[in-house]
Amino acid sequence: MKKAKIFYFTLQDEQTKAEKLAWFKRAKFEKIPFEQITPDKKANWINLSDNDFDHLLPLIDKEVKDGKSKQAIFILFSRGVETTRDEWVYDFSQANIRNKIKFFIENYNKSITDEKSCDSIKWSSSLTEYANSKINILYQAKLIIKALYRPYSSQYFYSEKLTSQRLTKNHYEIYGSDLNRENSLIGFMGQSAGKPFAVIATNLIPDLNCISPASGGTQCLPLYRYEKDGTRIDNITDWGLNQFQTHYSTLEITKLDIFHYVYAVLHHPAYRSKYEFNLKREFPRIPFYENFQQWANWGKQLMDLHINFEDVELYDLERIGEGVIDETHATIQASLLDENSNTQTIIPNQATPKCKLKADKVAGTIELDSVTSLSGIPAIAWDYKLGNRSALEWILDQYKEKKPKDPTIAKLFNTYRFADYKEHVIELLQKVCTVSVETMKVIQQMPDT
Repeated sequence: MKKAKIFYFTLQDEQTKAEKLAWFKRAKFEKIPFEQITPDKKANWINLSDNDFDHLLPLIDKEVKDGKSKQAIFILFSRGVETTRDEWVYDFSQANIRNKIKFFIENYNKSITDEKSCDSIKWSSSLTEYANSKINILYQAKLIIKALYRPYSSQYFYSEKLTSQRLTKNHYEIYGSDLNRENSLIGFMGQSAGKPFAVIATNLIPDLNCISPASGGTQCLPLYRYEKDGTRIDNITDWGLNQFQTHYSTLEITKLDIFHYVYAVLHHPAYRSKYEFNLKREFPRIPFYENFQQWANWGKQLMDLHINFEDVELYDLERIGEGVIDETHATIQASLLDENSNTQTIIPNQATPKCKLKADKVAGTIELDSVTSLSGIPAIAWDYKLGNRSALEWILDQYKEKKPKDPTIAKLFNTYRFADYKEHVIELLQKVCTVSVETMKVIQQMPDT
């Protein structure tokens, strides 16, 4: 059988949709300057890469995860939690998530008892199966935990297996039977043709779309795994350790060193540039760079910054506008951020400033609301990006006032107001500004090739 010949032509990415359609309308097929191309050995025929990617160390491999091979750096990897009902099981307010999930569970259980469909809650294929099997859900306060919903934006998460589409065995292996065991993980963007590669470290369970909404999902590489009896075991393979120890034969290398090394490499601009097309289609692979210990040190610095972002020093930003927050909102904010509080948000009967949360990168300012802004944000802070957004922009996006898509949530549980979190957000922006600046200082030390 003869192989098909492939001829390819593309218009400029900068052209608008209207310009491209106009071109097709007037172009004659026989005059289009097609180029004959030859697919690579993996059948890719556009965005071809010519590099040594296949000779690098595999970071993860499905056969290693399944126990059929040992030749990858990590054993277990998993996508983040997929809920299909984020508005029900995530919230900035612990009091509000309690109210939401209790309502959800009560109506779900009623649908089983009464054998009637209930359209006031969000259904999914897995929840429908549970209902058809007459499986009731019992509310448990201990299942409310902290999760990393988006970069540098943690939320309360109701970690009930039945109320999430995919809260799997892998997640319990990473964080133990109650999802509360100590661990650290590297989360990277799964295969995505349209978004720049992104990576983050966390000690919280991440959402599926944490760093990659509407793309390949967030892939998680934990440092440890937990067996059913609670025993903690290494997730970096002995094979991987041996590869590094053999290559850097004069160094004493640990699995924790490798964990940090990998995190640094995945931040390396030259690595991301050289393997850009590979990373859009495949799991990352890791090169051996000169000066292993320096890379491991960079990775440790980055990981400490990113995991412990809530503990870093506040960046000295200037607050412009109204002064100290009024006592009413101060009380509300304190109760919202208190894990032991049962207080429900109560909006004062007074005009609140209009939420803005807009950034001006050139001016180095953030407009918080109609009366308050922050200035003095250094240009370098915007350069620390996770995908298409800077870390600071991720925060602005998460704390905007948005009408919930779920009609029941919008009607009964739409309690979020930026004014109630304003002081917390200002402090968070100051901390993440520090994280951004210090991250870029580390990245700028990395070699150009």
